Amino acid sequence: MTSRYLSICLICFVVTSVNAGGETPFPADWRSWSAVTTPLTTIGALPGCDADVSALPAIYRETVEIYCAVRPEGPGAVSVLVKPDQVATYNTRSGKFADGSNMILHLKDLQLLFVTGNQEGAALYSVYKEDGTDLTDANPDGILGVNTCRVCHSGYAAFCISGQCGNAQ
Repeated sequence: MTSRYLSICLICFVVTSVNAGGETPFPADWRSWSAVTTPLTTIGALPGCDADVSALPAIYRETVEIYCAVRPEGPGAVSVLVKPDQVATYNTRSGKFADGSNMILHLKDLQLLFVTGNQEGAALYSVYKEDGTDLTDANPDGILGVNTCRVCHSGYAAFCISGQCGNAQ
């Protein structure tokens, strides 16, 4: 995926669905979810916006580009949280989750939760503040939009299955 393609998708999405809101509910109990270890959480943070990420796989380059659009100095510290009864499924890397919210990319410095849920096998996305305020599609350029999540999570089939991304698929 090129940056140009991603930008075109973002523009098309903004035109068609401003303020559409999230697709999966806010997990009010998110603080009790299980933190899992991933290559990203081992590092502890996404690279800063001034980092040279040219040698990284495309999905990482796109991710840094998107999150740097949210916060120019970079997104900072991260954790990946999984609903406790879905950890075994998460570990299988099959993407076959129960319906409902199941995974969170927690951008700690930004106090944002990027929530991935599932409904009948399809991945769903939402963005919330830690207090539950739905920010999905709240900004005018659509960076926090459902389609941004969907484009990235489905655009790298070798890396992501049913919304679950990782390097061991």
